[in-house]
Amino acid sequence: MAELYDAAAPKKAANLSINSDLLRRTRELNINLSATLERALKEELSQCEAQRWVEENRAAIKSYNDFVERHGCFGDEFREF
Repeated sequence: MAELYDAAAPKKAANLSINSDLLRRTRELNINLSATLERALKEELSQCEAQRWVEENRAAIKSYNDFVERHGCFGDEFREF
């Protein structure tokens, strides 16, 4: 499976605006903002890519499910459960 992004790419500064109380509280707890944002963005990217894959393959998935409904799954006759 291809990587979502190049994890070895260099860091780049970004100017963000966030809730001031949220920022204050995270700083009080010494939460690493950059690492936390990267984790959140990676998760969001993963979910978006998965949804896009489903959309791009919707017709093939439907075709396969229709085939299985009509003909059953390969090897059904050998299954013992």
